[in-house]
Amino acid sequence: MTPTVPTVLVLDADPPPRLGRLTGRARIVHTDAAHLAERLPAADVLLVWDFTSHAVRGAWPGGGPRPRWVHAASAGVDHLMCPELAASDTVVTNARGIFDQPVAEYVAALVLAVAKDLPRTLEYQRERTWRHRETRRVAGTRACVVGSGPVGRATVRALKALGVTTALVGRVPRTGVHGPDDLDRLVSRADWVIAAAPLTERTYRMFDARRFGVMQPSAFFVNVGRGDLVDEEALARALARRWIAGAALDVFAAEPLPADSALWELPGLIVSPHMSGDTVGRRDELGAQFVEFYERWAAGRALPNVVDKTRGYVPGH
Repeated sequence: MTPTVPTVLVLDADPPPRLGRLTGRARIVHTDAAHLAERLPAADVLLVWDFTSHAVRGAWPGGGPRPRWVHAASAGVDHLMCPELAASDTVVTNARGIFDQPVAEYVAALVLAVAKDLPRTLEYQRERTWRHRETRRVAGTRACVVGSGPVGRATVRALKALGVTTALVGRVPRTGVHGPDDLDRLVSRADWVIAAAPLTERTYRMFDARRFGVMQPSAFFVNVGRGDLVDEEALARALARRWIAGAALDVFAAEPLPADSALWELPGLIVSPHMSGDTVGRRDELGAQFVEFYERWAAGRALPNVVDKTRGYVPGH
């Protein structure tokens, strides 16, 4: 009798993951959001390949068995968590480790581009306008990085390499990491404020009107964490009133950002389409990571990147 292999249900996005290495060791079933609920009971493992989908939240509370393990091919898991999943025995893991350096490089690129006024240089080039300006030194400026996970720590390393004095803020204070009580003081002194925290009840819209009001008029704000870390209306007012010098958002409360959103044309705001961690070859990296995790899971070994479902992120940072 042929041994039964575990069923891996993949919530697809285009292109789908390459899981050829699991041939003969897993039964791969692909699904879209519309059929997720009916296929969940037969799955041993759920791979949430579509990091933009919220379908798991709606499908999970139904009847019948549920997968023993859910893996998100993303750093954030807020898009799939629901009370029923949080309360279950199902293990949830994420793609921690894939996006850290790319996001840090993106933040460093933004800092350099803003300090060296590259957006206006390109604009003047299109206009065939020769306009000499002086730009800012990056070395010697200060940054406050909010979020002490792998992305935040990689961002600190990248900024330090540019000569930026950095302060890292996390959920709890410890060696090399400031706690939340220090945030306002650090933000008020920073030239660059970087949001790289996970989305939780404690971090929801932590960057609001009061916090933008604390920042220096010369400060530049960057969000590469989650869209709902920021009160977008408060940010728009802060930019319009010149409470801060500018901002860059790579993540938004609603994605894709609607074409009629005022954020597209807000003076001083750089908009990018949730791409800071997306580098050439990253899908292959994500697929290889899942295969590696699956091999550990199938062998009965402990899984890496286990998410604390009550906190919403991998603890230990």
